[in-house]
Formats: sequence, structure tokens, C-alpha cells
Amino acid sequence: MKIEGSIEFTVIERNDDRVVSEMPIQAGIKNPFGVVHAGAILWFADVSASVLLIGAAPVSEGMKGFPLAINLNANFIGNQTLGTFTAVSSFVKRGRSVSIVRTLVYGANEKLIADVTTNHVVSK
Repeated sequence: MKIEGSIEFTVIERNDDRVVSEMPIQAGIKNPFGVVHAGAILWFADVSASVLLIGAAPVSEGMKGFPLAINLNANFIGNQTLGTFTAVSSFVKRGRSVSIVRTLVYGANEKLIADVTTNHVVSK
């Protein structure tokens, strides 16, 4: 059995305190039940949190200062089959060595899909 897919998202709002992103629901991120795979939802939340932590810094492979996740806590509350998800990432704690970000993922009609908290350290 071969399964292929891709994940994409767009940052629609970005400032020092908050990032808002959108991810279209497409075939490649769905599980066999036809809803979005939990791993795709977690990836979306984690990458949105990373965008918040990076700020305006240019991103490149192997860059110093990339926010590495050291802990992820996810509560999956709902799901859907069509449309888009919206992630809203904001700081719980902005630290010099460890930062904590809470990302809420919403579906249609602002239905809460996931509540994800990530802890990050800065790579050296």
C-alpha cells in the first residue's frame, strides 16, 4: 500500500505576539476515516508556533537559533473532512532559554479542533 500526501499552510497574520495560519484540508493529510490525521494537526500547530518564535529572522536549513521543540502537549477536541483549519499561536512564556507557546487550532464556524502547548529551546 502506498500513501502520498503533502501538507501546506499560509501565514495570514504575524506580529511579535501572535501568528495566525491557515491549512487547507486535502486528501494527503486525511486518515482512512476521511478526517485530518492527528499528526498533520500537530505538525500544523508546531510549525505555526515555530513561526512565532522565529519572528522576522530569515530561515535556512541548519540555522542557529531555530526553536527546537522539547515538549509537545496536544488535546484533540474535534476534526472535520473539508475546508480549512486556522491556527492561532501566542506566547505563554517568552524566555531566553525556554519559551512556551499555546496554539489553538480551529475549524469551520470557529469550532475548536486542538489545543496544543509546545516548549522550545533555541538551537546553538
